[in-house]
Amino acid sequence: MFRRPLSCAAVPVLAAFAVLLHSGSGAGAGGEIPKAPGHRLIARYEGSPATAAPLPGEGPPQHPYLAPNGRSGMHSDAAGSATSPWSGPLGENPQVTSQQIAVLGGECATATFDSGGRLVTVCGTFSGFKVKLLHPGTLATLAEYRLPQRSSTVEAITSLDFSKILKDTSGGAYFYLDDRDRAVLADSRQHVLRLAHSQNADGGWKFSVVDDWDLTGHVPHDCVAWTNLRPNGTCDPVTSVMPDWDGRIWWVTRQGRVGTVDPATSQIRSVRLEGEEIQNSFSVAEDGVSIVSDHALYGFRAAADGTPEVQWRQTYDRGTGTKPGSVNQGSGTTPDLFGDGYVAITDNADDRMNVLVYRRGTDVAADRRLVCKVPVFGSGSSTTDNSLITWGNSIVVENNYGYENPAGLLLGRSVLGGATRIDVRADGSGCDTVWESAVRAPSVVPKLSTANGLLYFYEKEPNDWGIDGWYLTAVDFRTGERRWRQLTGTGPLYDNNWAPITLGPDGTAYIGVFNGIVAVRDR
Repeated sequence: MFRRPLSCAAVPVLAAFAVLLHSGSGAGAGGEIPKAPGHRLIARYEGSPATAAPLPGEGPPQHPYLAPNGRSGMHSDAAGSATSPWSGPLGENPQVTSQQIAVLGGECATATFDSGGRLVTVCGTFSGFKVKLLHPGTLATLAEYRLPQRSSTVEAITSLDFSKILKDTSGGAYFYLDDRDRAVLADSRQHVLRLAHSQNADGGWKFSVVDDWDLTGHVPHDCVAWTNLRPNGTCDPVTSVMPDWDGRIWWVTRQGRVGTVDPATSQIRSVRLEGEEIQNSFSVAEDGVSIVSDHALYGFRAAADGTPEVQWRQTYDRGTGTKPGSVNQGSGTTPDLFGDGYVAITDNADDRMNVLVYRRGTDVAADRRLVCKVPVFGSGSSTTDNSLITWGNSIVVENNYGYENPAGLLLGRSVLGGATRIDVRADGSGCDTVWESAVRAPSVVPKLSTANGLLYFYEKEPNDWGIDGWYLTAVDFRTGERRWRQLTGTGPLYDNNWAPITLGPDGTAYIGVFNGIVAVRDR
């Protein structure tokens, strides 16, 4: 995404930008993303094509106000399952294409798909975010809408600390596509926008703002801008938006504000979780809204007038500090709603991170809410800042420990990595580890195709020659075995920097990378 942790100083980040310019991106945006030297010296493809093996079971309920499951947002659906109901590539002579979006930056993180299969995405350029409509085959831009510049960009330029851009989760990185193909997001002015796209008589496309709800009466907004370089007040960016089952648009802010907008009346209501941060998105089911802060997991419902009300609250082990690979001292996951009324997150325990599964609902006794607590990955080297994958009673978690920004993986370096599958027992008595994989996916939001049984990661292995090769990797959901991997490119321009893999309805895997977007499809 356009987010995520950077505790480093400005120098290594500026060094990364220097590498980007040297690699060719200074020649101007457009065309293929340039590859760094060495791409002909490493394997292009490893493994062998997989045979589709569909997974039994049913997907999450279809949200009435979202685009169809798999098309609507970063985490695929309202439940945050990170699954797609169609097949991704099987590895049959894969073809890789890419599109450079900007001279610097250009990462297209959240990708959604309208009813015609076109991509609706938000891409982060050095000058600001752009909502883009992309052709699914050529990746050409069909239309774009420029969002207001974020405060973090101004701060980065004035302080020469570009970590401020890369760790900012606000401004539209989390958005969703609704049931009428409209993008809904919160911009950096603390406004919630609803954008429609349409085709002109001449065949061209355009975006139009159909709704604009101003949250500044509820959210502090004295933010850094070119006309306000030294603000005296507070700036609280809006992190994410999602609709509930009644059509209200919920929103959360970095400083713990939780609110709603009634689209029919434009009435806005909000509350605050004092002393808590919300840096991730949230999930929605018919029984309520699940939000995780850096202190606790919450179940919310809206009162009759739309005011968010806490139904239950569950604290977790938030550890004693922020780990390398985490944005703050708390869970790095968006809650996953799955199985028979379960919700899963991870904690931030000091030695080993735990996957936590709870029973959600207001009728659950406090001593019965926790289903299981499963430690994952190695001692002193485990964290994740990405959503889990859930299907049936299964959970897949990846290890992001050590990833902070593209500069940290230069010259053939990588992270410890790892992925683990955990299953909740059929009787709800606990959980069991099914398999552990050594796959090294530094920061990607992975996905599962339930139509073919493959998990998709974005992998980078250490390289003694200093070559930075990035691979789309397919792992068998049932066994944890790596089936195949395909080289997408080399160098920091191909670092995905917290963006997700998104499986398109046509079987293509799309990956947001630092300089734009990459597509991998079977020939």
